[in-house]
Amino acid sequence: MKPKILVVDDEPEAVELLEFNLKQAGYVVTTAGDGAEALKRARSQTPDLIVLDVMLPEMDGFEICKSLRLDPATSKVPIIMLTAKAAEIDRVLGLELGADDYLTKPFSPRELLLRIKKILSRTQVEENSKDQLRFGDLTVDVPRHVASWRGKTIDLTATEFRLLTILSQRSGRVQSRDQLLRDVWEYDSLIDTRTVDTHMRRLREKLGPASKHLDTVRGVGYRFVE
Repeated sequence: MKPKILVVDDEPEAVELLEFNLKQAGYVVTTAGDGAEALKRARSQTPDLIVLDVMLPEMDGFEICKSLRLDPATSKVPIIMLTAKAAEIDRVLGLELGADDYLTKPFSPRELLLRIKKILSRTQVEENSKDQLRFGDLTVDVPRHVASWRGKTIDLTATEFRLLTILSQRSGRVQSRDQLLRDVWEYDSLIDTRTVDTHMRRLREKLGPASKHLDTVRGVGYRFVE
């Protein structure tokens, strides 16, 4: 079955360009021009990924992203935010609200397709990884993409789960931010390392007591400790 992509943008030209390229790449595409329609389609159609523009009328992309993450029906759907704002604070805000990735306009459709492909691939089972990783009360079930603390499921996005999985699989070994960008986001070029820091902050918040397993190595990166 072809993956379903929901494109949320109020500019007809942008929607037409995105829809054409996504369909050419083999995706099923639906569109929405404002926040209310975006939330309605996301909840009724459960897309595999959402491409979300920040600058929208009435309800902006940040508000939509926050609403999607608070709704159990859409909390795990990957989100790529599109923003005309290049300021770091805007990119970080999107990531802190739960976006998996961002692109600054203008962008290359080829780059967007690459990002989409990589994000969707994170939800696939990793054949060479251990089925389950246990660290005291924390369990990371790789095939089911579920993390739990004392039997209670922790609600993580695909990117957050991938980050936790890689760190836990390499328990005790320090992972630099650049290494995590390559292995979690699969970026070969240098991308803003605040992406890693922002996701780590969100991951720690969601893990609660289990965040004791995540250690910051100043000036280097992060390490999972048992």
